[in-house]
Amino acid sequence: MNWLTNFVRPKIRALVAPSDTRDTLWVKCPGCEAMVFHRDLTANLQVCPECNHHMRLPVRDRLALLFDGGTYDLSEPPKVAVDPLRFRDSRRYTERLREAQNKTGRSDAILVASGTIGGLRVVAAALDFEFMGGSMGLAVGEGFCQAANLAVLKDAAFIAIPSTGGARMQEGILSLMQMPRTVIAVQRVREAGLPYIVLLTDPTTGGVTASFAMLGDLHIAEPGARIGFAGARVIEETIRQTLPDGFQRAEYLRDHGMVDMVVHRRELRGRLVQVLDLLRRPVVEEVTAEATENGNGEGADAAAVGEAMAETAPERLIENAGVAAMEAAEPEAERSIPPAAELAPHVDLTRYRERDREREREREPEPDLHHGPRLSGTPAE
Repeated sequence: MNWLTNFVRPKIRALVAPSDTRDTLWVKCPGCEAMVFHRDLTANLQVCPECNHHMRLPVRDRLALLFDGGTYDLSEPPKVAVDPLRFRDSRRYTERLREAQNKTGRSDAILVASGTIGGLRVVAAALDFEFMGGSMGLAVGEGFCQAANLAVLKDAAFIAIPSTGGARMQEGILSLMQMPRTVIAVQRVREAGLPYIVLLTDPTTGGVTASFAMLGDLHIAEPGARIGFAGARVIEETIRQTLPDGFQRAEYLRDHGMVDMVVHRRELRGRLVQVLDLLRRPVVEEVTAEATENGNGEGADAAAVGEAMAETAPERLIENAGVAAMEAAEPEAERSIPPAAELAPHVDLTRYRERDREREREREPEPDLHHGPRLSGTPAE
């Protein structure tokens, strides 16, 4: 009888019991506390139609929103050591990992996607808050570094999409080691002359904020996103002061220079297309080729390049146009910086200037160790 009562009867009740749909059909907005039908919320990209409060968007839905046609290629998750510290609090770390993997269907909190946005190659590294709060451990750090290397290999823009509570405490110092590793990965992308854009979502906190999340060439945040290092309550208890209204919110950070722009979710893809088009389109090559076809001479070509760039290109490309004009006026043998036709808007001219300095140092005569230093203008023996 105990077997029937304790095992069979609960199983039968679980099969025939009506499912509770109150939590699945209607969602309460955290901003205005309005009840929103789940289909309306999904159609509005998880944004409350009443108050425009941005709720958390599943990571796959976010990637589909950004990439052309909603299609992208996912890279294989990195292979790392599982629970190297054999950590245990109230539960074993391996049990928490297994639970998160069963819940999300992923091996860890990072997804590395590659595809196109506005027809331009892009590699994105996105964190999933549903997987242990999007915390950064060995797998996330390794995945981010692989994503940066992939962007360099494909000559693609690199976009980071953090949604995280910070470093994963169950991995201790190994998780903190990922902070400098990700910083080095970002530097590798910069040295390749590729744009690095960070899309700050709610929440972005802890060690991720203190590393790769705030190193972007451009920071775009969603409205109302919480962005910071330590929590507001911890800060107030530490400094014993009351924080201002809106502290650590996207709008507050934008007004104080930490974030470049706050963009509504439905306008996010269009803004990214616009930014990538400015940073990645080879405007200099197109203008130079058009000026060359006119056949008005090198000086006229250079002037046409300068005028077209000043009228049509963003401010950061005007310097490239000036370089093109200088090259056209110089003899071929004296050119050190590559012609403007070989430059792209994302190329940093600093490395070319450094190369020129190295060449000048190589041209300097070496001192004669046998006869002492040779005076300037004295012919060598």
